[in-house]
Amino acid sequence: MPSVSIAPSDPVYAALDLGTNNCRMLVARPTHDGFRVVDAFSRITRLGEGLAASGMLSDAAMDRTVTALRACADKMARNRVTRARLVATEACRRAANCDSFAQRVKVETGLELEIISAKDEAGLALGGCSSLMRPDYPWALVFDIGGGSTELIWVRNNADAPQVRGVVSLPLGVVTLAEQVGEALHNPAGYAVTVAQIATRLAAFEAEHAITARLLMGEVQMLGTSGTVTTLAALHLNLERYDRSLVDGLDLRLADIAAVTTSLLGMSASERVAHPCIGTERADLVIAGCAILEAMCRLWPLSSLRVADRGVREGILLSMMRQDGVWARAE
Repeated sequence: MPSVSIAPSDPVYAALDLGTNNCRMLVARPTHDGFRVVDAFSRITRLGEGLAASGMLSDAAMDRTVTALRACADKMARNRVTRARLVATEACRRAANCDSFAQRVKVETGLELEIISAKDEAGLALGGCSSLMRPDYPWALVFDIGGGSTELIWVRNNADAPQVRGVVSLPLGVVTLAEQVGEALHNPAGYAVTVAQIATRLAAFEAEHAITARLLMGEVQMLGTSGTVTTLAALHLNLERYDRSLVDGLDLRLADIAAVTTSLLGMSASERVAHPCIGTERADLVIAGCAILEAMCRLWPLSSLRVADRGVREGILLSMMRQDGVWARAE
């Protein structure tokens, strides 16, 4: 990327990702080779709680989310944000009352949500984490396990820019799966059945793109961006407190993932709550994430997985800055 001097008067950007489970925002200024985060926000709002059963966003979930979005609007105002993109994903895509919710958000916070497609969500996630892809592998399987859905992207890793060759979005995320399967996830038999069912749903993507054939030739890398993989990475490192600098870009062997998953399955609910890298808000969801990840690892047994603590928000920031040409003035 060309070198350029960025003046203090240059725009301040905000990228917000409103998912089924989380509301997350980054505020950033462009730098000579990317951007510098100047403020951030993250809160678990469970917007999609109960959505699978009712088809609607509940009043309580909307109340929690509007409160979080109001805090985001305040941060944007304090940081004098000049350009923002605020996207909503699976929960809003599926909810019958998503339009009225978006209107309420606009009235009560001044923010305008953009409900994006699963394909656009996958593209933004790829844009945010593609810098972690290893150039010596010609193909990449990139995935994002969300609260309401899981996106998989089959990528041709060209030197100029990654080329998306296939995208699939499964309507299964950590929230939806935990609600659908319930306590059965927390016993060995129920967990095994769930993993097998998810693997079956992934088989069509494998058949379409012949990923295993490339894998057997040593041509495929796997890159994961989600709370599931970052949590597993933190547990593998035995962190007493989550540290993004140690997790982002970490290579996890499949044996490491299996060991951490086994440990999690052996924990009681109270033990998961007490763990500093899991906590109350993720304790009932982390096993669902493990099941989705294990299904992928079973179908595509790569030697390792690269962990990305970055994704949609970073993809939004980079795309806006690229559109504005902030790196085009080479020194």
